[in-house]
Amino acid sequence: MTVEDYQAGQVLLIDKPLNWTSFQVVNKLRWEIRQTFNIKKIKVGHAGTLDPLATGLLIICTGKMTKQIDTFQGQIKEYTGTITLGGTTPSFDLESEINDTFPTDHITEALIHETTKQFIGEIDQFPPVFSALKKDGKRLYEYARAGETVEIKSRKITINAFEITQINGNSIDFRVVCSKGTYIRSLANDFGKSLNSGGHLSALRRTKIGDFHVDNALSKEDFITSLPQQAK
Repeated sequence: MTVEDYQAGQVLLIDKPLNWTSFQVVNKLRWEIRQTFNIKKIKVGHAGTLDPLATGLLIICTGKMTKQIDTFQGQIKEYTGTITLGGTTPSFDLESEINDTFPTDHITEALIHETTKQFIGEIDQFPPVFSALKKDGKRLYEYARAGETVEIKSRKITINAFEITQINGNSIDFRVVCSKGTYIRSLANDFGKSLNSGGHLSALRRTKIGDFHVDNALSKEDFITSLPQQAK
């Protein structure tokens, strides 16, 4: 692939590593492309944020394909992950520590499977207070980290599928197919509440966006390694 190809526009499928922000991945790839082809500027953007503690499919667009980012962001997404029952965290995942614990002895496998039905279809969901959504010009996580209380409005989202794939004590493995704007962290928190307990997201992987699958994605390292060969 040539520098002209990247400038004309490419869609890169990257398997985002753990503990990297989506923005960091974009910055790293942009820098590597610029260095490889000795160019000063190139547009690079991602089509849908993944939290630092999530892994999986990140669509990266270059050049003129950045105009298609909104289209990709609007497509149906698939995730797999783990909900841990019995405790909640302020961020709804492991980015913050457990702040409250709840009984789980009453929770049966049958109840877990039955409760998933409450979340199928169009539902109202409250985004996590630890999120990048803006209110009055500030990110919600800025209010949260400052200890300020802020009113968050619910949003309509659609869950097409919510499947429990394995139950191991309080660890619930799942697969979710959902619309744009769905927070799986909020789903984990709400799922715990619906079981008359608590829950938080302890692992998350994005496996699909539209027709794009993570099985066809490259690690960031493999993509970077391939660049010098492309420049020859």
